[in-house]
Amino acid sequence: MELKDLKKAWSSVSSDKELDENQIREVLSRRTRNLIDRIDRNIKIGFVLLFVLIVLFILDDFVVAPKVIEQVGSDFEIPGWLFFISAFSNLLILTSFIYFVVQYYRVKKRCDVACDLQEILLKVINTLRIYQRLFYLALITFSVAIGLSFITGMYTGMEESAAESGLLMSEIPTGRLLIAIIIGLIILTLLVGGIFLFMRWGFRKLYGNYIQKLKLTLNELNEVDG
Repeated sequence: MELKDLKKAWSSVSSDKELDENQIREVLSRRTRNLIDRIDRNIKIGFVLLFVLIVLFILDDFVVAPKVIEQVGSDFEIPGWLFFISAFSNLLILTSFIYFVVQYYRVKKRCDVACDLQEILLKVINTLRIYQRLFYLALITFSVAIGLSFITGMYTGMEESAAESGLLMSEIPTGRLLIAIIIGLIILTLLVGGIFLFMRWGFRKLYGNYIQKLKLTLNELNEVDG
């Protein structure tokens, strides 16, 4: 809501009163507190969701995947570097979230004592922006880890299938190999793209939208001062 819209809304409610600077500041202050309260709530929700996701990823790496390989009777062993990349991406996601929470509550605690409204808005916006960058870095790393795991599994499956037919990978007919690669790329794109878009949507829902709302409030406050 722009400043002129705020004044218009106030006028429609109270025709005999004019919205002065202090009243506008009070309205913006209440809006800021409301947004920060929502961020506080979403941090708790985000912590629970992130914990559940990390547990699921760990179970998939160390329980589900080995059991699937065992049931299909494959001699394939998951390379150690795949475990490392997967663990690193999970740790990066968790670390970025913990860093954000610590920085956010540090800013909030400090500003409860000695910050004015503009400083609160600037510090919270900057904290959310830093977390946004860290989150996308972690998400890209996680997507790469999933992609590498999928490609490794696909290549190993094709190699074992060729061996059962008495062929080497280089002896597989080009047409058959090309079809397998295309199907694999489609599945990989849907898998990685779906997870990436879902997690990005979750971030925007929990935190990203508040960056714009806080920036809008800051702009209105600067307009009052101007």
